[in-house]
Amino acid sequence: MQPKVVITHWVHPEVLDRLAAHCRVVPNQSRATLPRQEVLRRAADAAGLLVFMPDRVDADFLRACPRLKVIGAALKGYDNLDAAACAAAGVTLAIVPDLLTAPTAELAVALLLALIRKVKEGDALVRAGGFAGWRPILYGAGLAGSRIGLVGMGDIGQAIARRLAGFEAHLCYADPRPLPPEREAALGLTRRGLPELVAECDHLLVSVPLTPTTHHLFDAALLAQLKPGAYLVNIGRGSVLDEAAVAAALKSGQLAGFAADVFAFEDWALPDRPAAIHPELLAFPEQTLFTPHLGSAVDAVRRDIALAAAGSILAGLEGKPVPGAVLR
Repeated sequence: MQPKVVITHWVHPEVLDRLAAHCRVVPNQSRATLPRQEVLRRAADAAGLLVFMPDRVDADFLRACPRLKVIGAALKGYDNLDAAACAAAGVTLAIVPDLLTAPTAELAVALLLALIRKVKEGDALVRAGGFAGWRPILYGAGLAGSRIGLVGMGDIGQAIARRLAGFEAHLCYADPRPLPPEREAALGLTRRGLPELVAECDHLLVSVPLTPTTHHLFDAALLAQLKPGAYLVNIGRGSVLDEAAVAAALKSGQLAGFAADVFAFEDWALPDRPAAIHPELLAFPEQTLFTPHLGSAVDAVRRDIALAAAGSILAGLEGKPVPGAVLR
């Protein structure tokens, strides 16, 4: 009898075909997130599970799925999945560590440029019929000659640095773990402490994962140290920033603009996560730019990510080494 594999969200047909050749697949091709209880019902007798960011796997989930052997996560960050609980239950958890890096870095740069050059406002003006030729309006900020601070220098931070290299800006970074000097030189980076970074930089891009140390890393006290008129972009995790404090910084003018692809309500692992985006954060349409978690939303990339996660599931079910396995 073929092992049962449950897929919690829509995937490309190629992913279904790959798994269906070896497994009995229970997909969800609706493009909607299933309620947790429905996922548990489907996965109660499953050997494999293909999960995505809205899914939450913890000890209670694993107890309800006693036949589970391997979880393939179509993710790079896995703060919504309890790796220690998986290990204790004898379930292999595998992530896809590299395919999300390039598209997420591209989006970070796109958000920064669109925010500081007022692209959204310009588009709205043209569509509203208010454009009658050049006028001295919508003056924004530029990157050339500016100081850009990268908060977090993992794979995504380094990918952002490579993409910003041609903009003739001064690149700085803050990370508890310094890069080797030769790597800093190759990327044109200068390391700073986080307080110095926020005080010196015109533009800040945040790409750190969510951990107990980074939760509300950007709180009211740190935001008060911003260079007045700075721009901030978050493509890491929503709860790395205190959304209420960001709204207050926008209101005071300390922060000139804010763009985000991630929000605190998405951080399912936090028991006190908010139910929605902080309403005050939505009160500044001319100073903010938001996207609905599109970091890796490149069609071919999402296909390849899900295929990689499916490959990890098949390897685990066959007793082979599992690519991307998280070891604790």
